[in-house]
Amino acid sequence: MTAHYDVLGIGNAIVDVIARAEDDFLVAQNLVKGSMQLIDEARSQELFAALGPVTWVSGGSAANTVAGLASLGAKPAFIGKVKDDDAGRRFGHDIRSLAVAFPTAPAEDGPATAVCLIVVTPDGERTMSTYLGASQHLTPADIDRETVEAARITYLEGYLWDPADAKEAFIKASRIAHGAGRDVALTLSDAFCVERFREEFLGLLRTQTVDIVFANEAELKSLYETSDFDAAVEALRQEAVLGVVTRSEKGALVVARDETIAVPAYPVAELTDSTGAGDLFAAGFLFGVSHGLDLRTAAHHGALAASHIIQHIGARPQKNLRQHAIDNGLPVSAD
Repeated sequence: MTAHYDVLGIGNAIVDVIARAEDDFLVAQNLVKGSMQLIDEARSQELFAALGPVTWVSGGSAANTVAGLASLGAKPAFIGKVKDDDAGRRFGHDIRSLAVAFPTAPAEDGPATAVCLIVVTPDGERTMSTYLGASQHLTPADIDRETVEAARITYLEGYLWDPADAKEAFIKASRIAHGAGRDVALTLSDAFCVERFREEFLGLLRTQTVDIVFANEAELKSLYETSDFDAAVEALRQEAVLGVVTRSEKGALVVARDETIAVPAYPVAELTDSTGAGDLFAAGFLFGVSHGLDLRTAAHHGALAASHIIQHIGARPQKNLRQHAIDNGLPVSAD
C-alpha cells in the first residue's frame, strides 16, 4: 500500500490557554515552576479565573508535532478525542486548517474537551496545569485502520499512556502499523510520565512495539534510574530502537546500536517560551526520516524547528518551516 501520510500522530487533543506571569504568581497558586500537573475541571476553572490576559492556541504534544510537520510541507494526520463543545470545535477547525487529516469523531457526551493552562514566566520557563477531560477517552474504536496503514510513521504520545482504553488504542495502532510494514515512534513526553510507567515504557521498547523513541535528558535518566547521562545513553544503545535525545542548548543525540550522532542547537536570539520545543524537534526529525534524509540531517531539521518555536509564545509555528529550513541550507527531500 502506498503511503498517503508521512506521519500519523496519536495523542491528547488539547486547547492551550497561555498567560504570562511573574514567579510570585506560581507561589500564590502553589504551582511548581517548570512542572506539568494534572488537575480536575473545578481547579481548571479556578486557575483560569486567576490568570491575566490569555492566548488560546490548539495544542497537545503530538498535535503540535503534526502541526510542525504540516509547516514543513509533510502530509500528516492526527487521531485524538475531543467533545462536541466550543473548545472541541476550535481544536478541530485549527488542526484541519493546517491540512492535517483528523478523522476522529467528537464525543457527544462525557467530559469537556481538554485544556492546558500554561503560565510563562519572564525566563521563558513554562508551568503547565492540564485538565485532560475528553482526550483521555480515546478508545481502540477511534484507531482508524486505513489511516494507520497509510502513514509511513505512527507517532505515539507518552502523555496519553495512562487510561486502559488509550493503552489498548496504542497497541492496536502499533500492530496495524507493523502489519503494514510501517514504523512506530514514541515520545516519553515527561519525566513524570516515565516515573509512573517506567517498566511499561521499557516493555514497549523491548517488545519492539516501537521502533523510534524520543526523550530529553531528564526522561532518559529517569527511564534507566541513573543520574549519569552517559550511562543512560549506553543503556539506550542496547535497546532494539533508534533513540533521539534532546538536550536543550546542548543540542541533541541520535543513538543507534553502532553509532551516536551529535548535532548542536541552533542559535536563539531570545528564549521566549520553551513550550513545544520537544514537540517541534520531533516534527523536524520525523520529517527528515519520512522524506528519506539521513539521520544527521533529520536531527538538524529537529534542532532548527525547536529553535524557532522557543522564540515566540505557543507551540505552533509562526513561520513556514519548510522555507525556514531551505533558508538555513537544509534539504527538504532526498533528491
